[in-house]
Amino acid sequence: MQPELVKTASEKAKQFKESVIREMSRLAAEHKAVNLAQGLPDFPCPDQLKTAAIDALNDDINQYAITWGDKALREAISAKSKSYLGIDVDSEKEITVTCGATEAMIAVMLALVDPGEEVIVFEPFYENYGPDAILSGASPRYVKLRAPDWSFDEAELAAAFSDKTRAIIVNTPHNPTGKVFSKEELTAIANLCKKWGVVAITDEIYEHILYDGASHVALASIDGMQDLTVTINSLSKTYSVTGWRVGWAIACPELTLPIRKVHDFLTVGAPAPLQRAGAHAVNLPEVFYEELAAEYKHRRKIMLAMLEETGFDYFKPDGAYYVFSDISKFGFEDDLAMTRHLVKEVGVAVVPGSSFFADRQEGRKYIRFCYSRRDETLAAARERLLKADFKV
Repeated sequence: MQPELVKTASEKAKQFKESVIREMSRLAAEHKAVNLAQGLPDFPCPDQLKTAAIDALNDDINQYAITWGDKALREAISAKSKSYLGIDVDSEKEITVTCGATEAMIAVMLALVDPGEEVIVFEPFYENYGPDAILSGASPRYVKLRAPDWSFDEAELAAAFSDKTRAIIVNTPHNPTGKVFSKEELTAIANLCKKWGVVAITDEIYEHILYDGASHVALASIDGMQDLTVTINSLSKTYSVTGWRVGWAIACPELTLPIRKVHDFLTVGAPAPLQRAGAHAVNLPEVFYEELAAEYKHRRKIMLAMLEETGFDYFKPDGAYYVFSDISKFGFEDDLAMTRHLVKEVGVAVVPGSSFFADRQEGRKYIRFCYSRRDETLAAARERLLKADFKV
């Protein structure tokens, strides 16, 4: 006879729920809905990457890579950081290759943040950030990004910093709003980090998906911030390989050492053959990134036209591949009611806005559409939305 369980979930695990984004993908499959929820492309990755991955397997790169990352990949990341971000990075001492940006974020938090400290998070936020702070024993301190341009109030941000503040998370280009933080905004953040000795943890995985002249500025490139910034990135979004799970964290040697220790005991390492193929990806010529931006501009145009045609209000994104939509005018109780109706009755899956806010009431009037999809997928979603009868 099995002994009765005395305890189930830890107190930490009780403080957050499972991923709403991944749940919406499961519901999309269950109801045979068009999935405009999870941020994964439904088109192939570049052929060069497939060939590079096959070559790595044929070269018998099947055993553990060095824990903090394949040398070829680290050297490629270092070279690209110099050419694109303007940052000098030591490939031997300042890069940790991880199982995606997701592992990079939690490894960094566990390595650098102690229980009782605070981590500043801009709200709305990608849903992992709050749980990551909780798992590291810290308390998230939220600072609002305000529509329509998703700017922050500098006085409110300054008031969030204190002796308890250990880190601030900055996601640019931003998920879910598509905001691209300006150099002026990043400088304001940098000044506060330098004043308080706070580490900035940046999530820059959409760095090449930009529109209308927007430019990506790495916070680590701001004067005095290279030693105070951990820059997180991955292959997932730029190269359309979200399932490869290859990401990295760039930081000064003093921060990299604890990050590498935590990473080692979390996962040991990312897949070795995919790291080697990743080196090929990071070394792709400039024309690849120009074509990527053009392709996503095309997808954004289709997505925005669809929303206008079907009556959705939206905030035009300057980066990434999501559109945040205000559903206030529709006759639904909240975002959860509308997303349930969309996936079950209309056949289109999106993400409820409340999953991006600490206080779910703050997000009840928003939903998020993802357009990293083939034209045919977006056309199928349009057809279904046009048939829907929304109350206005």
